Amino acid sequence: MSTTRGEVVSAALQVLDERGLDGLTMRAVAERLGVQHNTVRWHAASKGRLLELASDEMLAHCADEPLPQAWDERIRTLSQRLRDALLGHRDGARMITIACGPDPHSLRYAEAVVSTLTEAGFDGRTASWAHWTIFYLILGITQEQQVARDSTAITAEQVPAGRYPALAATLSHVGPGDFDERFAFGLGLILDSLRTRLATRTGGL
Repeated sequence: MSTTRGEVVSAALQVLDERGLDGLTMRAVAERLGVQHNTVRWHAASKGRLLELASDEMLAHCADEPLPQAWDERIRTLSQRLRDALLGHRDGARMITIACGPDPHSLRYAEAVVSTLTEAGFDGRTASWAHWTIFYLILGITQEQQVARDSTAITAEQVPAGRYPALAATLSHVGPGDFDERFAFGLGLILDSLRTRLATRTGGL
């Protein structure tokens, strides 16, 4: 029985979860499936293509209905789904950062975000750039979270108040941890800015 592309991608995600991104190789996927290396290469001509296919599969259900009707809550839900999808796999954010191609699930997710914004009344540039701004926020904070086990908190000795008074005064808010709250805060700032921009554009309050 021949091996399908779906089986190759599924095996790639399993290897990713077990070995991390550095251990995700075409040979490891072939071993997982019990097939020859060339079988994997038939579906993904290179490791880069294999990573793109696996990255795309992570986004398979991010744009599924139902979604909220209000544009800002719709964006919030889409963003949270993407973050959850990346957190669902070891090194998920790191992989999609280096291997996100124009594949069906990725394009469907981007279409959902951009169309939500254009239908709300934003111009094309704002909609497109807002999508990427949120996307980069998700990638950055999620990737930081996934390597947080190697992070250590900044200590007061490293940030003397005499030299860095503002940082010292806010040190309790700096460093690893509170990733969900920090993500919600950052996304909230972006949405607040978009609401203000839209109100100015449409003459609202």
